[in-house]
Amino acid sequence: MKIRSVNTSASSNKIQSQSPLQEPFLQTRSSWENLDRIIQNRSAMNFDFARYMLAEARKGKKNPTLVSLSSEVYRKQLAKALNMNRTRILAFKNKLPTRKETISNEFASEAKPSKPSRRNPKTSERTLNARHIVDDYYLNLLDWGSSNVLSLALGNTVYMWDASKGATSALVTIDEENGPVTNVKCAPDGGHIIVGLNNSEVQIWDSTAARQLRTLRGVHGSRVGLTTGGMDGKIINNDVRVRAHVVETYRGHTQEVCGLKLSASGSKLASGRNDNLLHIWDRTMASSNSPTRWLHRLEEHTAAVKALGWCPFQGNLLASGGGGSDRCIKFWNMHTGVCLNSVDTGS
Repeated sequence: MKIRSVNTSASSNKIQSQSPLQEPFLQTRSSWENLDRIIQNRSAMNFDFARYMLAEARKGKKNPTLVSLSSEVYRKQLAKALNMNRTRILAFKNKLPTRKETISNEFASEAKPSKPSRRNPKTSERTLNARHIVDDYYLNLLDWGSSNVLSLALGNTVYMWDASKGATSALVTIDEENGPVTNVKCAPDGGHIIVGLNNSEVQIWDSTAARQLRTLRGVHGSRVGLTTGGMDGKIINNDVRVRAHVVETYRGHTQEVCGLKLSASGSKLASGRNDNLLHIWDRTMASSNSPTRWLHRLEEHTAAVKALGWCPFQGNLLASGGGGSDRCIKFWNMHTGVCLNSVDTGS
């Protein structure tokens, strides 16, 4: 009886020792079902489809001829229609799943033709008669506008040549006491031409109607370069919409201004002069009351700086070209004023 009571007590103690463990185990069963992310959730798996794919993979390795192109296309379309992802099953394959869209052999065999290399022509496409053009390095007598019209100054006359039609017409002939024409420039809109004269006047013309719109006087003390630069070293910006047209004044040159170029944004102005200097001006800081100080003063050229060009796709890049004794094209970073590269053209 004592032994029996001991066994009963031991059995009772065993039951009591297990019941505290069983109760929390049963309560937290739903919480540990998804603790291990490696074990897949059986409720989200399609066992029939997975079994079929595993069997298909073994059959394909044993006898590859059983898999045809038409059946493969059919299986892809069926899986797409049933919203089944054929690549995410519990099958360990040696090869990665193939792309859903492949290029057919007829298109894959045709190589894309390479872009032909650019060839510079050895001869001119067309030659225009310009017998009376003034032989002066500091004049700008030729400009091609955005409307595909070439403006050319020959002596006291400004001509226009329409490249699309091949027609030539005379825009204006200047009197002898005011001429000759020293500079021509086409406006960005393609419908206006600015004409600079030897007597320091600037004329604005409507090239479509061949009509003079305005004359700017008293800007410079000598002949002007384009609309703002002159032999007096001053650079003047004019607003033709108002009577007092002088709105900006730049004083940094002591000799003739022979090159001017405005950036595409209109915020920066590059000017080259006869003393081999290149100046960069910030137009946002310009004033008509006091001369504006330059943003950068660049002294690397060894000849007069006339050729200037801003990069059309990078606004802070400027190219400048010197005269015959310089022979170089230099590229500048306008944010820092540093010369990035210098190319010797040999001429």
